[in-house]
Parts: sequence; structure tokens; C-alpha cells
Amino acid sequence: MVEISGWMLDLYEDARDGVVIWFLDDAGRRRRLHQPFPVTFYAAGDEKQWLALEKFLAEQPERVQTGQAERQDVFSNQLVPLLSITVEQPAALHDLFWRVNRRFPNLDYADADLQLSLRYAAQTGVFPLARCKMEVDSGGRIWSVECQDSPWRVETPEPPLRVLYLEPDCDPHHAMPHNILARMEARTIRLALEPVRPLLANLRALLLDYDPDLLLTTGGDGWLLPWLLEQAESAGLQLPLNRDYHESVIRRKERIYFSYGQTVYRGPQVHLFGRWHLDRRNAMLWDEYELDGIIEVARVTALPVQVAARVSPGTGISSIQMLTALRSGVLVPWQKQQAEFLKPASDLFSADQGGLVYQPVIGWHRNVAEIDFVSMYPAIMVFFNISPETVSPPREGVSLVPELNLSIDQSRMGLVPRALAPLLEKRVALKKRLGQLPAWNPARKRFHRRATALKWLLVTCFGYLGYKNARFGRIEAHQAVTAYGRECLLRAKEAAETLGFEVLQMYVDGLWLRQEGLSSPEDFQPVLEEITRRTGLPIGLDGVFRWVVFLPSRQNVRRPVANRYFGVFQDGTLKMRGIAARRRDTPPFIVDFQEKILFLLAGKEDPRQALPEAVSLLRARLADLRANRVPLVDLLVGQKMSRGLEAYRSPSAAARAVQQLEQAGKIMSAGQRIKFLYIRGEPGVIAWDLPTPPQPAWVDVERYTRLLVRAAAELLQVFGGDEHSLQTWIAGSETPLPLPGMSKPALPARQGYPLGSLAAGW
Repeated sequence: MVEISGWMLDLYEDARDGVVIWFLDDAGRRRRLHQPFPVTFYAAGDEKQWLALEKFLAEQPERVQTGQAERQDVFSNQLVPLLSITVEQPAALHDLFWRVNRRFPNLDYADADLQLSLRYAAQTGVFPLARCKMEVDSGGRIWSVECQDSPWRVETPEPPLRVLYLEPDCDPHHAMPHNILARMEARTIRLALEPVRPLLANLRALLLDYDPDLLLTTGGDGWLLPWLLEQAESAGLQLPLNRDYHESVIRRKERIYFSYGQTVYRGPQVHLFGRWHLDRRNAMLWDEYELDGIIEVARVTALPVQVAARVSPGTGISSIQMLTALRSGVLVPWQKQQAEFLKPASDLFSADQGGLVYQPVIGWHRNVAEIDFVSMYPAIMVFFNISPETVSPPREGVSLVPELNLSIDQSRMGLVPRALAPLLEKRVALKKRLGQLPAWNPARKRFHRRATALKWLLVTCFGYLGYKNARFGRIEAHQAVTAYGRECLLRAKEAAETLGFEVLQMYVDGLWLRQEGLSSPEDFQPVLEEITRRTGLPIGLDGVFRWVVFLPSRQNVRRPVANRYFGVFQDGTLKMRGIAARRRDTPPFIVDFQEKILFLLAGKEDPRQALPEAVSLLRARLADLRANRVPLVDLLVGQKMSRGLEAYRSPSAAARAVQQLEQAGKIMSAGQRIKFLYIRGEPGVIAWDLPTPPQPAWVDVERYTRLLVRAAAELLQVFGGDEHSLQTWIAGSETPLPLPGMSKPALPARQGYPLGSLAAGW
């Protein structure tokens, strides 16, 4: 028996060994360890059926133990009598449960379909990449395990992971690659795809020699690893993608589903055993927080790293709730069973109002502070104890929710607040630590990515509270959160106005304030303290804009839009929302142009002074466009297919591009993003991934010209550069002159609807 310390890398079930754990010890060795780990699920219902179920289980091939148990039901807060069913091998649970459920559909089940890593974390405290100490024998069996880590630590040691980067030399959906680039540490190797046998032999040697903990690929799920596995099978060669040679590579099919009004496409997946595989193109929110964020999500959710990378933040927050339930002895229902409270129709209108929005004052404004409640909705859930089991119809002596006919029980802390509190505290601590680091410190990126990962979990927890399939969801709790949110925002507005501030806009959890003569962050500290005093919620200063522009509607220049603005903070940082540069379907050429215009505006104390330079830049970009000097890849439009091709009566531009791809033998699915160019003549678009590359002469220059001018007018209209004026200046030689004394631009500052135009909605 030896004692070892290190990091837990991977965990999965095994038909022979119970649970397999890959462990990176302090000596740098990667060990395959195993441990018996029986798992239990529960059945509730009629005791006569329990007897029949016990008889049925005795006839099954799996080794099963049954017994009587009691566990807490989160909604009734009572102990429920149960039949416990313990399966010796966790690998056998899935098939056994589905046979049981088919035979006894009238029983209620709990703890039946939980991720193995959640069960292990609940029982031992060990989670992915946790520092722990184990006692193991010479055969690799774990006899004891002690976790020496916490998922809520702010400073976390980084394990010495070996990472192998693999990517093709071009996008395989656009053209067939010729090489695979393999990079490890400071070395890059180019592996030719043809001939195949030397490629496989070299890659095999690389995997065995370097023995990476992580294969980080570009397109590994959708093309690279499936292609390599198929070639290896055809050539009769073993490709050791798995570190555990007992296991086979898992390949999961693509998924298409509808969520929050959008068709979502989730690509195929390739999961490995003993080492991880992450595809940067298929990892959820990779662009937001990269590997540091994925590891953070895995640590706090207890999901395996490969799973944490690919699931939505909603699944992550649900995992935290289930882990909290397991540790608290609370049942995790197999299916949601809580229906909406019965209520009169009038309550439906008053309850479902969503977040509070006050439309902005159109125009540009100087020295505006943007303040936001810190993770407002999660903070409300924790501070006001909002959880499915704490929300009830009105009762005497129990506090009522503002505007709603509901009560919140404060006598016990709800499951959802218990799950969220440490997550909320950790994000605040990470942001505080981030603020203490100087700008040059390389650790800033890591802390920022970790904080961003937690932000996405916290953002999702509110939606999951009202999600129809959430295990611990209830629509009344969801409505209670928005009711408290509206109340807190109104209190914040009253506090600001009491101190003499003008509120230019409010949007769900944030306010934009100004007061003549105030421009430094310290000037706004008293209003932050007063808002916190009145609401009980933490609020922070995002920054003070040197100037900010609230844009009108595209259809009506006198109509304000809640979330469409741009501005520059005092440190020169730009912020933009709702403009073309933020849209995912905007061509890179136009995104780059808008960003350059914004930098021109940000470089002036009075942004109107940048108008001549902006028009000159527009002329130069139009000249490049008309002379075919813009690379075609920078003109690409990317749009998602909202439905299958057969469902379109009048095909959109993206649908017409998909028709071309399917005629070329490339099948696309709903929810996938399609890249295409606008071209002259019919059908008006050409798909980018066709075998025959498009020609520059085909580009619809006039359409791109309109898009470019519209993008310029979007930023310049407030300063006198509306679309009509820009067309006039482009057509002639006239150039607008800077007029520092000009007091009335096309849409002057301070003009627009007064604050008070209320629009409720999420």
C-alpha cells in the first residue's frame, strides 16, 4: 500500500473495475486507478408494486441489493418512504433502470440518471482536477481517498498538463486539407495526409512518445478524429487516441433542438478515455473563456472536462443543483413533477412581466456612469431565498413578493440559494482579485476567463428556474425573481434621483446616470452605497463614459431602442451594443470598418470632430470594394438555418446557399451556420463551401456598398452623418467640416423621449 498525491484527471465507469480514475501524481506519472463504487437509485409509490419490483430485480442478471430508505423531498420538505435499489457496477445502472421503468412506469424514480462524477463528488468530495491524496495497492486499487481541494478556491494550482494541438491546414468543409499541424510546447510538426500509412504511423508514435493529457483540436469532432479513425480501420492500424486501451472511442451523433426561440445545432462529438479531447469549434463558449474557463466549469459543476466543454451553462447549473441535493440528502427527481400553481387569469397578466426597461434618451451624452447590479438575478435568489420549495401561495405571516400573489418562506434556506451562494461569492472574489492585478500581469487573462465562465453559469440559473424540464424549476419562482428585480431597479432609480442624478436609461439590471460636474469614478461612489443600502444587493460601477451615444430605431429616428448604443470610457475602452459590428451575420469587412470608425470617434474629445476623417475612410473603403481589392473571405455573410430546407416556402439567402451545397453533395442541418457571398443576378448568393471557388467579378458590389454606407450612418447619424448626407458626400467632392461650436447635430444630445416610457419584457 502506497500513499500518493496529485490531481484527478478523468473518471468513468468500467464494467470490470467499477470506477476508473486517471491520476496525475506529483512525480508526473499518469496512473490508471480503480475502485468499487456501488450506485443507488430510488422508487416511490405503492408498496405492492415495490414487492413486484423486488421480485423483478431478483430475476435480472445484474447484482442488486434492495432495502427501505427515507429521503427528503425538496418540494414538500418531508421525508419520503422509498425502495432503494443499489447496483454493484455503475456501468450496469443505465440498462437496468430503463428495464425497470418500462416494467413499472407508475412508480416515481429519483437519483436514477445522474452523472457518475456527481455521485463520486458527493460521496468523496473529489471533483475534476482536484488535488487529492489516495492510498492505493500494487494493483491500482484505491483503498482510501482524501480531497485536499475545494472547487470554491480563488487561487488554484495549475496541474502540469501535456497538451497536443492538432488542426488541418484548412477548413475541411471548404476544401480538402493537405496536412495536419501537430503542435506541442514550442515544437510544430507538419504531417502530410497522403500517403495515409506514414501519417498514421507518425501520429501513433507521437501519441505514444508525448502521451498528451489533452488533444486540443480544430474540427476534431466534426472531421479530424472521425477521419483518422476511419483511415486507421481501413489500414488495419491501431491509433492510440485513448490512453486507456481497454476502452473504445465514444462517438456521439449531432443533435438539433429548439431552445428560447432558436434552432440549436450541436455537432457530433468524439470523447476519449484516459485523456481529454476538446474541439475548439464544438466546445460551448470557447471564444468566451477558452480552456481556463472550461476547467473552471468542470471544477465547480463536477462534470468531466470533456462533458463540461460541450454542454450548455444550463446543464452546468443543473449539475451544481443536483450535487447540492445529493450532499444534502435531497432526492433528485428523474422527471420534473411540479406543475404551475392554479391562479386566476388576472394573476397571469400581473405575474409575467419580465425585466424592467426604461427607454434611453436618444443622442450623445458626456460623462455618463454605467452601473450594474452584480449578477442581479442570482443575487436576488440568494438574498431573498427564492427557490421552488420556498415559493408558495400567500400565507399569513409570510412575506409577500412585490406585485405578485406569492409568499416566500424564510424559515429554511432553499436548495437553489444553497447551490448559488458559493458560486456567486467566488465570482465576486475572482473579479476583486482581477482588479488587484496590474495590467501587465499575465495572470489577468486566466482570472478573467474563469470569472467569465462563472458569469455564464449565473446568467443561466435564472432561465433554468423557469425552464419546463428543470429538475428544480418552478415558474412562480422565476416570476418572483423578476418581480424583485423590477422593485430593486426602481429603488435604485429613486436613490439616484434623490442624490441629484439624472437617469438616462435603465435596462433590467443596469442604470446609466449623469450629473453636471461629475466625471470621476469616485464621484459616483455615494450613489452606489445608497443603492446598496436601499436594495440590499451589491452594485458596481462598470465605468464612466467620456461620452456615450444612444441610438434610435432604424425605422423611426424619434423612437428609442433599449439596447443599442456605443461609447468610450475614460480609459479609452470602447463599448458597443446592438450595432452591425456586434452582429454575427455582418461581413468581416464591415465589422473592421465600423471598428475603425469607432476608434476615430474615440480619439476625439468631441466625436463630431472625427466626421471628416470618417467620411474619407468610407470613400477609401468603397474604392477598395469597387476595385475588387477586398478579399472574398472578408465579404462572407454567416447566417443560421432556422429550419430544414424543406420547410421554406420562400427560401432566404441562407436557404438558397444550402440548396447549392446540397446539389454539390454537402448536406446541411437546421441550426448550422452557412457562409455565403452576395452576387449579381440570380440566385443572388453563392455558398462559400462549394467545390468551385467564386470569382471576384461575381460580387454584388452595389449591395455591399449599401451595407457599408448603412454601417457608417449607424455610427455617424447622431453627429450629422445620416445615410442621405453620406450618399451626398460620397457622390461629390464635398467633405463635412469639423464644427466644434455646432450645437445642433442631426439628432442632438438630450433629445428624445423623456425617461418614463416603460416597456416590460425580458
